[in-house]
Amino acid sequence: MSHLSERPEKPTVGVTMPHESAGLHVTGTALYTDDLIHRTRGVLHAYPVQVMKAHGRITALRTEPALVVPGVVRVLTVADVPGVNDAGMKHDEPLFPDEVMFHGHAVAWVLGETLEAARLGAAAVEVELDEQPSLITLREAIEAESFHGARPVMATGDIDAGFADSAHVFTGEFQFSDQEHFYLETHAALALVDENGQLFIQSSTQHPSETQEIVAHVLGLHSHEVTVQCLRMGGGFGGKEMQPHGFAAIAALGAKLTGRPVRVRLNRTQDLTMSGKRHGFHAAWKIGFDADGRIQALDATLTADGGWSLDLSEPVVARALCHIDNTYWIPNARVAGRIARTNKVSNTAFRGFGGPQGMLVIEDILGRCAPLLGVDPTELRERNFYQPGQGQTTPYGQPVTQAERISTTWQQVQEHGGIADRKREIAAFNAAHPHTKRALAITGIKFGISFNLTAFNQGGALVLIYKDGSVLITHGGTEMGQGLHTKMLQVAATTLGIPLHKVRLAPTRTDKVPNTSATAASSGADLNGAAVKNACEQLRERLLRVAGTQLGANASDVRIVEGVARVLGSDRELAWDDLVRTAYFQRVQLSAAGFYRTEGLHWDVKTFRGSPFKYFSYGAAAAEVEVDGFTGAYRIRRVDIVHDVGDSLSPMIDIGQVEGGFVQGAGWLTLEDLRWDAGDGPNRGRLLTQAASTYKLPSFSEMPEEFHVTLLENATEEGAVFGSKAVGEPPLMLAFCVREALRQAAAAFGPSGVGVELASPATPEAVYWAIQAARQGEATGNGDARNGLATHGHVGNGHADGKIRTDAEALSGA
Repeated sequence: MSHLSERPEKPTVGVTMPHESAGLHVTGTALYTDDLIHRTRGVLHAYPVQVMKAHGRITALRTEPALVVPGVVRVLTVADVPGVNDAGMKHDEPLFPDEVMFHGHAVAWVLGETLEAARLGAAAVEVELDEQPSLITLREAIEAESFHGARPVMATGDIDAGFADSAHVFTGEFQFSDQEHFYLETHAALALVDENGQLFIQSSTQHPSETQEIVAHVLGLHSHEVTVQCLRMGGGFGGKEMQPHGFAAIAALGAKLTGRPVRVRLNRTQDLTMSGKRHGFHAAWKIGFDADGRIQALDATLTADGGWSLDLSEPVVARALCHIDNTYWIPNARVAGRIARTNKVSNTAFRGFGGPQGMLVIEDILGRCAPLLGVDPTELRERNFYQPGQGQTTPYGQPVTQAERISTTWQQVQEHGGIADRKREIAAFNAAHPHTKRALAITGIKFGISFNLTAFNQGGALVLIYKDGSVLITHGGTEMGQGLHTKMLQVAATTLGIPLHKVRLAPTRTDKVPNTSATAASSGADLNGAAVKNACEQLRERLLRVAGTQLGANASDVRIVEGVARVLGSDRELAWDDLVRTAYFQRVQLSAAGFYRTEGLHWDVKTFRGSPFKYFSYGAAAAEVEVDGFTGAYRIRRVDIVHDVGDSLSPMIDIGQVEGGFVQGAGWLTLEDLRWDAGDGPNRGRLLTQAASTYKLPSFSEMPEEFHVTLLENATEEGAVFGSKAVGEPPLMLAFCVREALRQAAAAFGPSGVGVELASPATPEAVYWAIQAARQGEATGNGDARNGLATHGHVGNGHADGKIRTDAEALSGA
């Protein structure tokens, strides 16, 4: 076992315990960024001047009317920026734009003594606009060839030979929806200037170091003049990885110019209309199977809706390409990616970061093709699994390690869920109920863990031991409710060999741990946990030498367990507090900076080849649904999950993450339907679903009636902190089983052999149209299997257009 994964005697990791802030959460005493204004005197409130047009050049901006509004202190415009007028890392996101790029784009900010004064001031600002043509839908952008950023191509094998060897060839296309993060806490920042003119910013951000960097370049400062702190976030899900920077820069600019604290906090409507979402995608594909239903070749083009600026669209598309294989070996493949530029908010990171979009494409293909091949969908998936010991690699060239866990989790779900018996019960139920159908589907996941950009795979920590034996840790990760801080406390206590109550965690700050990576890519525990462990090991080694001297033994023969240093094979011991005090008087350093870099990674972005991931996380899920044939309404009767988190650092936290990720994934796939006004009227480009009243979120009523989650046992991950694996993103993709179960239930209303197209999100309306198509026997994708023609259509709105397209037309998105 590797040094990093080995666990000592009586570890605190692996112990079931609640979230470190659970008590604060349920009592309402946990502080978030915006709560801090009540502890800060003289705070000014910032309010955006939004332009409610999708696209246009600003010809006049008159701020004078705002300045006469009582309580208005200042209006921030581009003229006030002392540094770089840009809030993005790609330098394509002007903080104060001269061109409106989406409906609701903020062009100036008003500072007021009260929020109401700032709001009224913003309403008084006069903006004149030369309106320009706009592209709102993904299809409009594709037709206009409006693209930006990199256009990667992933290739392996010989697809021409693969298709020539295929007994069945199908083509199709699939457009699926974006998703709103809808974190409970909206974007917020509070900036203060100290007596030396240095800035201290409290920000709800997943990436404090990048927030620091953006604020510094906007204000023309060095990074050491800006400190960013994140207490905690009320949710992030990727939406606070890049997009908080501009809001923090507005607060910082206002504080610098006025000398007073400035607060930015978006209300829900502003957050929805100004911040980016998960990327919606369009996929055009051609796939070949041999006579036994094994994939021979895949040719696909994935187009992401990037919105008006690049943000993180390029790595999102890269990860989508890297996950289109999911758990399936595809010997011959060519997959191209591109980013559409539309006049909408700039889409950004969201839990899974392109992985869900890529994996959804292959799962949709298999779900549509299984009936056409005359193969049960479960069997078709099993036939195409990566196999252990075969030397199989992903389409980008990374060996698939632990491939046996694909079938292990799959089999355990079938056993735990009694799948065989329940399928027989479902068949009997469906035969007896013509207007209600049930279905059960199983899907699996293989998700790569690490940042695609190798340089981001590093973490840092600072650990301090005080003379009384108490320990304070700071690390580079941020807490957004996922339990990262809880795990870090457990890692520190385990490494030092002391009780958990001896350890406290300080807020994440850029002046304690610098140059950190975002808490993203499911890497928070891996990177920061290993860094905390490294710092604690340095301290433990120093203390063991002191203990050895005190106990008359070699340091290598001393162990610290449960707060007591003991010599192996002896009754000699020294309490932790006494040991620390002794070390202090011997002038032993009681602080350490920890660091970790993920080894074994390689990625060539130009050739799209390499091993970008440290390891893969695996899992399988089964969902049973019941569908009403009259309305398309459905309920999830039962879900069974087996998920691989290695040796869990904190089982209760991890099970909660699996449950939450699954429900969020089910929301994306079945409920959450973002709509924009794509008409030619005065509100073109307006987000129509601006609140929870029109944007349906999963709630208790959508939870499975039975929900069983099991963590894979005996699953130590060599080379990861205490043998654990990441848990943040992978469970979201387990929800594919819900959508596939809905597809099978809709198909049950029609004759066998019908390949059902199902929109995503699979709302009750979309399910209803799928049922209608199945009843009419409209088999989709069942054209001439040899020439590759297929009946298919745009399914984003739940309707098929019924066109026959050639392979070339389909793959170009025409």
